[in-house]
Amino acid sequence: MGDVVEIDEALVRSLLHEQHPDLADGDLHGTVTGWDNQLWRLGDELAVRLPCTERAPELLRKEHRWLPLLAPRLPLPVPTPLRIGEPSARFPMPWTIAAWVPGEPGDRAVVSRGEHAADTLAGFLRALHTNAPADAPASPMRGVPLSTFADGFDEDFRAVTAIGIPEGVREIWRDALAAPAWQGPPLWLHGDLHPANVVVSGGTLSGVIDFGDLCVGDPATDLAAAWMLLPAGAASRFFDVYAHADGATVRRARGWAVLRAFGLIHIGRAGDRGLPGGKPTWGPAGQATLDRLLAGG
Repeated sequence: MGDVVEIDEALVRSLLHEQHPDLADGDLHGTVTGWDNQLWRLGDELAVRLPCTERAPELLRKEHRWLPLLAPRLPLPVPTPLRIGEPSARFPMPWTIAAWVPGEPGDRAVVSRGEHAADTLAGFLRALHTNAPADAPASPMRGVPLSTFADGFDEDFRAVTAIGIPEGVREIWRDALAAPAWQGPPLWLHGDLHPANVVVSGGTLSGVIDFGDLCVGDPATDLAAAWMLLPAGAASRFFDVYAHADGATVRRARGWAVLRAFGLIHIGRAGDRGLPGGKPTWGPAGQATLDRLLAGG
């Protein structure tokens, strides 16, 4: 990505004046640095997203290409890209202006209305999980067979057992690997439905954000959210309302939930140690995911 460009209010304001002058006088506030992008609130309804990792520009362009086509049929607010900023002398990467999705990030908020949240998540994923066109983006890490990750599982398992993960997790993983593979067409997937990529209001899910991993494939990848986002005991209601997941898909979804929980725990532990890229709130979210899986709901 070359030299790192320091992003501050003056830079964001100058980019707006240069490429979107009709928005340049809006109030800039509420800076948040996510996994791949820095986000600035622009007024009450918009956000400016600027990439801060090497992979981020490609992800932003993917969102700009596909999310406006998907958003109209989705029953929750999403950060639909409305405009794009092109690389310039001031900033050497593309950037976007998107709709702001209000709410508290799910890794810092409690989902207390479990049935409502289960119904909401199921409705969202039913609307999203539709047949994708031939030129839709694929991913080497999402929507793929779980066997893709089989060789690295033992290493990941040992890394998290140090903080008390029960052996029962391994049984969930083995069962998921043994489940029949997805035989249906490639479906649209969010690809990264963990707590920091949803927002919560009034004790329930109120929006879905960060579609940078949008791709196609096995819906079990997204269905892991039943244990990652919902309180204990809500997964059964979620699958009843979703209504399109057979037993094999549920088994694979449990395996995906284990994988994603491991990732959250790793990143959370890095955050606890103050390491770059660490997120202290992610570790408890990963542990809670495993607890729900082991409780069977």
